[in-house]
Amino acid sequence: MKKSFLLVFGMLVAAFAYAQVAAGTAPKGDVAAFTWTTQVHDFGKIKQGVPVTHEFTFTNSGSVPLVITNVQASCGCTTPDWSKAPVMPGGKGFIKATYSAASSGAFDKSVTVTANVEEGFVSLRIKGEVEMPSLPNN
Repeated sequence: MKKSFLLVFGMLVAAFAYAQVAAGTAPKGDVAAFTWTTQVHDFGKIKQGVPVTHEFTFTNSGSVPLVITNVQASCGCTTPDWSKAPVMPGGKGFIKATYSAASSGAFDKSVTVTANVEEGFVSLRIKGEVEMPSLPNN
């Protein structure tokens, strides 16, 4: 039992050490990099049931093409769209976030962009307040 534990522990340590070395093998200068116009957008007050969209724009300030591999919203109420083709160094791209505005109240949602940048991902935020429609006076 003791030998099995030591063997498993040794394998985990070795795997962790290898992952650290593998992550640092690319030269720092040979990465793509996001330069955003903004990473947070506040819609302010919006009407319930009327979807709103914001387009985040970025420039690839790195030295290699920027490839977005995934964009994931924090909930089903937000739908992302993004630049599918690689963005060349100095080129521009976008991430669109559409919020459904189905429920009233304040919202603060994140959109995680996974790409070949040094950190591996970046988070964008949309926020605002959905107002209930006013009832007509009788």
